[in-house]
Amino acid sequence: MTPRHSEQAAQAGRAAQPTQPAQSRHAAQSDVRAGRPRASSRGMLAEAAGELFLEQTYAGTTVDDIARRAGVSRATFFNYFGAKSDLLWLEVDESLAAFPAMLAAADDDVEPMAAVLEAVVRLAEGFGPERLPLAVTQVELMGTDAELQASALPRFLSVVRLVAAAIARRAGEDPDGLLPRAAATAVVGAGVAAAGVWARAGVRRGPLAPLVRAAVEPVCAGYASALRSG
Repeated sequence: MTPRHSEQAAQAGRAAQPTQPAQSRHAAQSDVRAGRPRASSRGMLAEAAGELFLEQTYAGTTVDDIARRAGVSRATFFNYFGAKSDLLWLEVDESLAAFPAMLAAADDDVEPMAAVLEAVVRLAEGFGPERLPLAVTQVELMGTDAELQASALPRFLSVVRLVAAAIARRAGEDPDGLLPRAAATAVVGAGVAAAGVWARAGVRRGPLAPLVRAAVEPVCAGYASALRSG
């Protein structure tokens, strides 16, 4: 094939290719010029936040800092997170999204507290040495202790409500009644205590689930008796 024929073939091949709309080309070029990745994600923002929290503490990092490090806009940040503190709970929140299904998984004839125990242990099985919430294990370095305490409360209460509703449904009780509410609060409190011990164990840390079972099982046994006699 002569050079002229080669050039004609190349031109024909280019003409046969679909043309990208001008608007799409402009958007793509704008993204490249702005240094913004083509696709942002919760994970990307969480990674950027983790780096910044370790470099300049949680309090010293702004939402704008995180968005800039991730290469996205401030508006994009709020598409994924309602507040900066949500980044501290990313993996926990993702796991809790599946918790209602875990609570409902046991057969209807399973006793309420037995069903709750297995659901809580199953939730804890998602965490171990390979999956650690960074803010919990690096509290002092990142300066997040106060923020963790403040942002933990609404999550704690939300889980208590879920557990109380599951207990009440299986026991035929009012979810706002004393026993379901007290049992749920005790179960979640015991689970949080186990998670705290696990987080402070450092390099000796193993899987979370055995600690959670050891903490929660006695609570479930006690309230199982109370529900049967109550």
